[in-house]
Amino acid sequence: MAAPHPPRTDDWWRDAVIYQVYPRSFADGDGDGTGDLAGVRTRLSHLAELGVDAVWFTPWYASPMVDGGYDVADYRAIDPAFGTLDEAEKLIAEAAELGLRVIVDIVPNHVSDQHAWFREALAAGPGSPERARFHFRPGRGEHGELPPNDWPSQFSGTTWTRVPDGEWYLHLFTPEQPDLNWAHPDVRREHEDVLRFWFERGVAGVRIDSAALLTKDPELRDFTEGVDPHPYIDLDEIHDVYRSWRAIADEYGGVFVGEVWLPDAERFARYLRPDELHTAFNFNFLACPWDPERLRRTIDSTLAEHAPVHAPATWVLCNHDVTRTVTRYGREDTGFDFAAKRFGTPTDLELGTRRARAAALLTLALPGSVYLYQGEELGLPEADVPLDRIQDPMHFRSEGVDPGRDGCRVPLPWEAEAPSYGFGAGTEPWLPQPADWADYAVDRQSADPRSMLSLYRTALELRRAETALGDGSLSWLPSPEGVLAFSRAEDLLCAVNLSGDPVPLPRHTAVLLASDELPADGTLPPDTAVWLRT
Repeated sequence: MAAPHPPRTDDWWRDAVIYQVYPRSFADGDGDGTGDLAGVRTRLSHLAELGVDAVWFTPWYASPMVDGGYDVADYRAIDPAFGTLDEAEKLIAEAAELGLRVIVDIVPNHVSDQHAWFREALAAGPGSPERARFHFRPGRGEHGELPPNDWPSQFSGTTWTRVPDGEWYLHLFTPEQPDLNWAHPDVRREHEDVLRFWFERGVAGVRIDSAALLTKDPELRDFTEGVDPHPYIDLDEIHDVYRSWRAIADEYGGVFVGEVWLPDAERFARYLRPDELHTAFNFNFLACPWDPERLRRTIDSTLAEHAPVHAPATWVLCNHDVTRTVTRYGREDTGFDFAAKRFGTPTDLELGTRRARAAALLTLALPGSVYLYQGEELGLPEADVPLDRIQDPMHFRSEGVDPGRDGCRVPLPWEAEAPSYGFGAGTEPWLPQPADWADYAVDRQSADPRSMLSLYRTALELRRAETALGDGSLSWLPSPEGVLAFSRAEDLLCAVNLSGDPVPLPRHTAVLLASDELPADGTLPPDTAVWLRT
């Protein structure tokens, strides 16, 4: 095991680097083709050596896996494919020994249709107390044959499914993910108990899935574009939920990060008031194209919307739902939009990799915390998953138009010469790995000082050593067109060249780190970032 690094204390989350583990694809400890907690435990040293502060696990709970574990059947049980509750507790303890905190995922908007509550609701019938925990309604039309309303799905397709007794139930995602009724006291009480359950097992924090969707218009009125309030996104009542949660987190010294997709900066900031969530994901930065003006506007607006509530910004380039950074930055359209995902989009991986390296230094130099999705430190591209191996419901509910999210979820390569690149021994991985992934393997990159992995390790070591990096202020500096330059302290600055030509390096006394080799003529090449001592 790697030697532990001293954990950050006090408000560690304000400038932490948090690594996202998608358990199915991280490491397979039992050789069945699916990543598991035993596999994670064998690879914890990689995370300690990388230099991150905490590890966020996407759902590891008992689940039919219709939506990659975001259809939870039991929050107090680990899915057998991943291991046992005892293993989860050992993982949390072993991570702590290495100075790594653990963050778990909670999915409060919905449960699996295999959850005990939903099975009870189906059996109990219309008008029963069991159905009151969900959104069951009679249909419209002469014989109730039409859905109760016209709400659009978060995935493609309908948001209502009819059961044999004629009632319909709401699901903003797949039919296997029925929405909970957050006006019901049982729902609130159960989730508060689940939070305590995991905090008592030593987790440091909780990531909240679809955090702005919980509460619904009690009358389930039809959706009208542009009319406020929205019938199921960001209703005011949701803040009562998070105030009660914050009180629980404060008992245990735990923290929250919310998945909050909102275009309104003022309403976004409400989730970050001192008695609600600690942080929320910054998706505007994730979706922003590789463009200097738009990046600067996004950075400025992000910092401005967090300032009134004194919350730190979070920065993320990729996660388990979006196209990998190397691939995205190598395309003509370097932004991200779920609606625009299509098969066969041309990509220049050499260009995308150069930009992704520069983006890594830009992101790690910004004020606040950073989330790093597994495989980004290896520079993995989006994988082309064969049509007959795709599993993501987004693909099927779009009738095959959307390639889905499996391309960013392909199992990691650890050892260049091992079967399945060291992901696991035995059965073929649950998603096929590309044939050319040996060069991306951890062991091969560890031996290459110019690799993406070496860049991330060095950057994270410097970020930990330089107190000016992380939480704090940022000051923009005069710079040539197409260049972003800012200082984080009197003697430390970051410059990123997004123009098409080399530019002179800012005045400096030392180069701390560059995303690519700098020429001897004192210039900063295109699509290159540098940290300088001034």
